[in-house]
Amino acid sequence: MSTVVGLSGSLTHPSRTTTLVEAVLDAARRQGAGATHLINIADLAGDLGHALDPRKLPEPVAAAYRTLFAADVIVIATPVYKASYTGLLKHFLDLVDPKELKGKVAVLAATGGSERHALAVEHELRPLAAFFGLHVVPEGIYLKDADFSKLADGSGYVLESGQAAEAIGLAAAQALQLAGALGAAR
Repeated sequence: MSTVVGLSGSLTHPSRTTTLVEAVLDAARRQGAGATHLINIADLAGDLGHALDPRKLPEPVAAAYRTLFAADVIVIATPVYKASYTGLLKHFLDLVDPKELKGKVAVLAATGGSERHALAVEHELRPLAAFFGLHVVPEGIYLKDADFSKLADGSGYVLESGQAAEAIGLAAAQALQLAGALGAAR
């Protein structure tokens, strides 16, 4: 059974991006994934911003890296800011030795205000995944703000789009199937 780790590059709580990552993790669990974990960049922001040397990391950041490196499948998701992924997500990934992620399976996802940011998955995240040697599933996920509604108490978001749920389920299935095939080939 594959371990799936979701990496949310959002800098806010609550977050549409984190809601998206949680939905992918839920879909993976329903489809037979083993353990699932969420790494939320917003939770690491204070410690991560001061981390400059990967050999000298604050414990919360070091723990996040250990979780990431133990994954078979990584969900990399970001809100789109200025046509790209967030700076703190970039900083988190800048501290990663590419050998630690090589050969893992990735699901790429993004959220944004409108359709005009939809290509960020292909033009920003896919080259990033290629740099790390990740096996990226074909189904990329891009959701816009209108695909979510805010909970009445303001504590978070809920996905409203059936089409989004289909894409999430497909991406999770592709990731688990690819991780299984790669694991069997090793």
